[in-house]
Formats: sequence, structure tokens, C-alpha cells
Amino acid sequence: MQALILAGGEGTRLRPLTIHTPKPIVPLANRPFLFYQIALLKRAGITDITLSLSYQPNKIEGVFGDGEELGLRIRYVVEATPMGTAGAYKYSQERLNQTTIVFNGDILTDINIAELVARHREKKAAATIALAPVENPSAYGLVETDSDGRVRRFVEKPKSEEITCNTINAGIYVLEPGVFKYIPAGEKFSFEYQLFPALLAANEQFYAYTWPGYWIDIGAPHRYLQANQDLINGRLKSFDVVRSPLMLNDADAATIKIDARSVIDPTCSIKTGVEIINSVIGPNCIIEERARIENSVLLAGARVGKAAEITDSVTGKSCLIGRNAKVTNATLGDKSSLTDYTIV
Repeated sequence: MQALILAGGEGTRLRPLTIHTPKPIVPLANRPFLFYQIALLKRAGITDITLSLSYQPNKIEGVFGDGEELGLRIRYVVEATPMGTAGAYKYSQERLNQTTIVFNGDILTDINIAELVARHREKKAAATIALAPVENPSAYGLVETDSDGRVRRFVEKPKSEEITCNTINAGIYVLEPGVFKYIPAGEKFSFEYQLFPALLAANEQFYAYTWPGYWIDIGAPHRYLQANQDLINGRLKSFDVVRSPLMLNDADAATIKIDARSVIDPTCSIKTGVEIINSVIGPNCIIEERARIENSVLLAGARVGKAAEITDSVTGKSCLIGRNAKVTNATLGDKSSLTDYTIV
């Protein structure tokens, strides 16, 4: 089997974090986001992976290379202009000559890919779509199936009276090469709005697999923060978070309070009296005396001044937070600078 990860979007919903960093390599628990999708694929025995890129592709390729260090074969297809989800799949056709797992590039999940593929093969399907149950499907694309799991229809952003089930498109598909014939070459084309309706109209064997486990779209800042917290709190069963020991001198260590859940890069400098709770601190951050960070993510190079407080927030790379500043429920872009005593 092969895999295609659709990682060409500009990440506009996740701005300002994606202005200088493409979403596929924005870090989660101090690892590039796509690491988690790639790790799932490798665990399922899928080692031939193509990344479909468009926005800042060189930065992404610079992180993953050819995949040799990961025991994989990673190749890249770069679109000159965005082709849409199905259009990107068609654009990669020369690389995809067998059954293919397709991942939207903004989904964090611990889905059992082996079960998904087994379902696809059991039904001899042309296409299988993974579904996720949610409390309120009105903000997503609702997917109806019959008692055998065959897809009946799609309802995008349904009104309350149109909600007949709670399963939505999880952005993960298993597709046979025969599906390519429904996608025109060289055109912008969508899975959700064009390809899937075409499969239903043609009465193709189109089935669903419902994953009741963890699933989140990280495409907005509050969900990005939630995904980090879910990872460090062990809510994703398939991933272990790396917690490296910090090098602290004895005098500082006696006054610093860091809970067991937090993930802190060992290159960080943590000063006397600092308190860090349920948070992720990226490389080369400096946390000055008596600062307090809770339920937050600090990306690489942030500097937090004396007695500053950061709560339920994300700070971009190389942010400067002044002394006694207070940041709550905020997302700061790269190189943001807050003067002393600022309240955000």
C-alpha cells in the first residue's frame, strides 16, 4: 500500500502561527505535526509515503528529507497552484499505482489504520471514508450510512433539522486507483463536494469506517492548543511523548516547580522560582525568575520576563514577554513583543 498526505494548504485558520511556518511542521509536543501521521502509517506497515505540498514546500522537505532516517520512502509533489483535495490526489497519480491511504494534513488521530484497511478490503470497496462521531456535527460535513456501512449521502454544515446522525468526515480515505477516472486532470477538484457525490451517483462500492477514538482538526489556534494538551496528558494511546531531563543547578532546582505532564526542551533556561504546569516549552526558551506558565505552548526562542504569567495561550517563535506581563487566552505570532506589565 501507499499513502498520500495532503499538506499543501496555507494554514490560514491557524494564523498567526503559520505565517512563517507551514502547518505540517508546526510543532506538537515539540515534534513536527506530520510526524504523528507518518508514525501511524509506519506502524501500519505503510512505508511509501508521498507528501502533496504547495505552501513553503522547501521547509517541509528540509524536515523529513527522503525518509531514510525514519525507515521510510518519502517523496514530494509540489502543486504550482492549489488543486483542491481530490485535485491534489489526481496530480499525484504518477506516484500512486495501488491502494492508497489519503490523509488531510490537519488531522491528529490515533486511528487504527489496519482496521480501516481491513474494512475496505472486506467490502471490496472502491473507496472507504473514515468517520468520527462528534457532539455537534453542524460545523462539519455530516455523513449518512446504511446499516451495512455503505455511504448514502453527505450533508455539508447541516441545519439542526437536517442532522440525522453524529458522524462526520474524518479526512482519512482508502482509495483504489480506479477512482482516478472520476477526477478531471488539471482542474481544481474536491473530495467532499465533487468526487464523493460522483462515486455515489455511479453506485460505486463506497463504504465508511467509524473511528470512536481520538480525533481532532488542529487547524485553529484553540484546537492546536488542545491537541498539545491532549498529547502531553496521554489521551492519544498510540504516541509516547518525549520528556528529556533538564540540566538545572542545585540552587535553582530547589525552587522550580514543574509538573510531570509538562514537556520542556532540554535547551531551555529555567530560572529560580519558575512554575510550569501542563505546558509545552520549545527549544531555546528562557524563562526568567518567578514566571508562571500554565496550560500553554511556547514555541522556540521565547523569552518570558520576571514574574510574568502565561495561561491558556500560545506564543509563537522568538516572542518576548516583558516583566510582570499577563497573557491569558491569547495566540501571539512569531517575534511578538510585550512590554513590561502588559495585560493581553
